[in-house]
Amino acid sequence: MAVAFVFPGQGSQSVGMGRGLAEAFVPARQVFEEIDAALGEKLSDTIWNGPAETLTLTENAQPALMAVSLAALRVIEAEAGIDLGRDAAFVAGHSLGEYSALAAARSLTIADAACLLRIRGRAMQKAVPVGVGAMAALIGVEIGEAKLIAAEAAEVGVCAAANDNGGGQVVLSGEKAAVERAVEIAKAHGVKRAMMLPVSAPFHCSLMQPAADAMAAALAAVDIRPPCVPVVANVLAQPISDPAMIVRCLVEQVTGTVRWRESVLFMVQAGVTTFHEVGAGKVLTGLIKRIAETANASSTGTPDDIARFKAAQG
Repeated sequence: MAVAFVFPGQGSQSVGMGRGLAEAFVPARQVFEEIDAALGEKLSDTIWNGPAETLTLTENAQPALMAVSLAALRVIEAEAGIDLGRDAAFVAGHSLGEYSALAAARSLTIADAACLLRIRGRAMQKAVPVGVGAMAALIGVEIGEAKLIAAEAAEVGVCAAANDNGGGQVVLSGEKAAVERAVEIAKAHGVKRAMMLPVSAPFHCSLMQPAADAMAAALAAVDIRPPCVPVVANVLAQPISDPAMIVRCLVEQVTGTVRWRESVLFMVQAGVTTFHEVGAGKVLTGLIKRIAETANASSTGTPDDIARFKAAQG
């Protein structure tokens, strides 16, 4: 029975996340303190007290979600005696969650992950002026059909598949007019639901190239070690452990498709039967259950979740 630990991406944030962990457990508190020190500001105050619009800013949401994931993981390690190198077959994360996965696997320090995600969030926001880009979710469609819809819409501007989330959910990204056209095309194709998303930038498409360039420069200045457990990369849906390949995948990930469905299927085919989502929310748990109906998936992000996790370990 192989186990994988997975880490959520943007959209899972909520004001107050992680506060219970920090109040109840010293290892969680230490993670938030380490990240506050690395960023030179009290991000923890924004995470726990808001306001929501400040937390939702990409430059805050990205390191904040990583903070909660790593706080929860450190508590799991301390309370349940988990050792990822020994107990996990793989780690993986959705978009920014890949940085959480790398920090979990000791490939990146928590401080470096926080600083990189702050840079990534700012660079992604700056890459495209507000209002120029957009994203849309297509529900009840598989990746092949979504790519055909995006290609047709791309006649009026950039439009690409940003996230293949699985369970019939694909997110498109690109220039606003093209993405709006894709929504109309999808409806004409009989796609169950197609809706614009309330996002501040068109993530994971070619419009993000300036942000990819910024990440290439930032990653070149950071020490990346081989992870203690293979990391399934978003852009490959395959495990990686070579530091140079990790850098390449993190740069490509900014403009490339998040291949989450394929990543989960790879892990299942490699023998994973249990997935632990670590951090805020339950988004990945829901997706995994739709992608691999036979897999066990659960989320751990609160003190109650920690107690359940510990009890399940026997």
